[in-house]
Formats: sequence, C-alpha cells, structure tokens
Amino acid sequence: MAGHSHWAGIKHKKGKADKARSNLFTKLSREITVAAKLGDKNPDMNARLRSAIQSARSSNMPKDNIQRAIEKSEISADSNFENIRYEGFGPKKIAVIVEALTDNKNRTASNLRTIFQKSGGNLGTQGTASHNFKQIGIIKIDRSEASEDKIFELSLNSGANECFSNEYFHEIQCDKNEIYNVKKKLEKNISNFLSTEIEWISISKKEVSAVEKEEVLNFLEILEEDDDVQNVYTNANLENIKL
Repeated sequence: MAGHSHWAGIKHKKGKADKARSNLFTKLSREITVAAKLGDKNPDMNARLRSAIQSARSSNMPKDNIQRAIEKSEISADSNFENIRYEGFGPKKIAVIVEALTDNKNRTASNLRTIFQKSGGNLGTQGTASHNFKQIGIIKIDRSEASEDKIFELSLNSGANECFSNEYFHEIQCDKNEIYNVKKKLEKNISNFLSTEIEWISISKKEVSAVEKEEVLNFLEILEEDDDVQNVYTNANLENIKL
C-alpha cells in the first residue's frame, strides 16, 4: 500500500513473498474493519469501506477474509484505531510521510523512530516533511478494464485533472476534495477499480545515486513491513531503477 512517487510501481515489479502478502492482508483487513466500524456496513452507503474492499479484491484477498473483517467491526467496538501521519527524513535526507492506522500510538511512534534512526535519519513532527508534498486524489483502474483512449475520455468527462497509464493500471488524478464525485461518474462505465485514495505526491524530487537507491529501498520496505503502517510516501527519485 505504498504511496505515489514511483515507489508503488517498483514494489509491484519486485513482487511480494508469502510473509509480505500476509502482512498486506492484515493491513487491508484492518482498514476494512475500521471503515465498517465508523460508517455503514453496506459498502454502497460507505465510500471508505467500498474503496477498502476494492483494494482488497485487487490484491486477491479472499472473499471470506473480507467478510470476516467487516464482521469484526461488530465485535471490536472497544478497539479505538486512529489514523496518524508521521513525517521525517530517511537515508540521504529523503523526505518521508508515513500514514499509520494504530490502536497504540506510543508503540507505533517508538517503532517508527527506531526505523528512522537505524537508517541514519530522524522522525520529526507533523509539518517537518509535508511541505515537500501536495495531496491529490488518485484513482487506479485495472489496465484490462479499458483502452488508454477510453480511460482518457472518461476521466475528462468525470472532471479529473490528469490521466496516466502504465503496464499495470490506469491512474486518474483529481482534486482531493472531488475524488468521490469523480469516481461516482466513472462507476457508470468502470467496475474494476484497484484503489481510490488521497495520496501525497512530491513537489520536487530528491536525487539519489545508483548506489544509494538500494539503501533507500531497503528503508522504505522496512517501514512498509510494520503492521501499523498503511502508506509510505517519499520524494526520492527512484525512476529507472533496475531490480
């Protein structure tokens, strides 16, 4: 569930081991449970839950797991999960934003602080790194759902700002406050959404050398492996990396 800045694409190319897939399912389940707890159990009436289920399906999460995660919202009423944003600088002074969903913010902060410090970086306060980014709405659609021309036409008519395609998916960008309005219009013609999220994208890239890229990638992967971490965003320029 890593964020924009090309990092998601790199992770997609590298693939995930069984342990990482299990970790991903844990995060997806938590998001589904919290979304169901905070809103309607019917995804048609709960945009956050609908998006969480779509993300789970696109990651091949079994239907039974999704249903159990929804049902868990009824029996975990005493669990108070919080969405918390952490910011800091990693190796080679790359700016990083970490979005976490946690029931123990002291544990999460301690774990993240350790990861940052071991990388030679530091975890700061909110505002430390976010000025290097801006938030936009990003809707991802399976590549096989429609042609590039068709997606471009649909995105234009839906009120989106940008549309890009790669070998894995189509990506539609829009104002963060319009994301669900844009998606609602797209749903008239599209059924297979991979994700619908408000993401942080870097305003300017931080250049790292070929030698430094592996160190940066390892740091980002360690962050991703923490159970409380939902999304990781960086301004590191990881384009054209060979894996």
